[in-house]
Amino acid sequence: MASVYIEYQFEIEPAVPWTEILIAELGEAGFESFVEGDTGLLAYILKTEWREDMLQDVGTLNNPEVNTTFTFKEIEQQNWNAEWEKNFHPIRVGEQCVVRAPFHEPGKVTYDIVIEPKMSFGTGHHETTHMMLQHILDMEFKNKSVLDMGCGTGVLAILAKMKGASTVDAIDIDEWCYLNSLENSQRNSCQIEVSQGDSSLLAGKKYDIILANINRNILLEDIPIYAECLKSGGALLLSGFYLEDLDAISSKCGGHGLQFEKKLQKNNWVSAKYVN
Repeated sequence: MASVYIEYQFEIEPAVPWTEILIAELGEAGFESFVEGDTGLLAYILKTEWREDMLQDVGTLNNPEVNTTFTFKEIEQQNWNAEWEKNFHPIRVGEQCVVRAPFHEPGKVTYDIVIEPKMSFGTGHHETTHMMLQHILDMEFKNKSVLDMGCGTGVLAILAKMKGASTVDAIDIDEWCYLNSLENSQRNSCQIEVSQGDSSLLAGKKYDIILANINRNILLEDIPIYAECLKSGGALLLSGFYLEDLDAISSKCGGHGLQFEKKLQKNNWVSAKYVN
């Protein structure tokens, strides 16, 4: 039986920076997938998670400095492909990596990643995913054990495997993401262990590199678990939060033996690297 989602179409003026801010707020409210446009965005939430009053405390929608309108409708699983095909364009990350859909021409690069995102988050278009891909391209992954926590489409796990990681685990709590990551890892001929669940699956696990592109609150909650799972000399890459959240993230990491090494910033989004 196909999952039923509620699709919201938001029109936002001015679109910058309020589209990004609204995405973060909607993520906190329970929305799980987004497609950005020039004048706003589409946002998706499972019908079973939807409530009539769930937007009443969303700050951007109550801000007199921002003009927002929205409509919403039900959308079934099979409707999603047509929607993302209209909006999904190939992206280039540096000179080495292209993330594209199956219907695009192959990228003439070292790492040509084919992603069919469906309802999953993380195609590389969003700043947070793009910066995480940048981090991975700048690091050595050969013979490393890797975790991609909150894997979305699996794109980070796929690039890690393409760069020579010995083992890659990919975990997401959402069934769409779990199934999509399985599909995308097979499409890219990458052997990745994909699981559905949360950080409770990490008990007893150890990794050289942990990737977590989620959101501020979940990161703050799970950083102690990531620190416990990180091998000596390992690296933790985090994203999904704003520049103003960096101090809180770094403080939490520092309290668990992880030292800030570097950050990337795109618009107001940040991706940070910590080492032990």
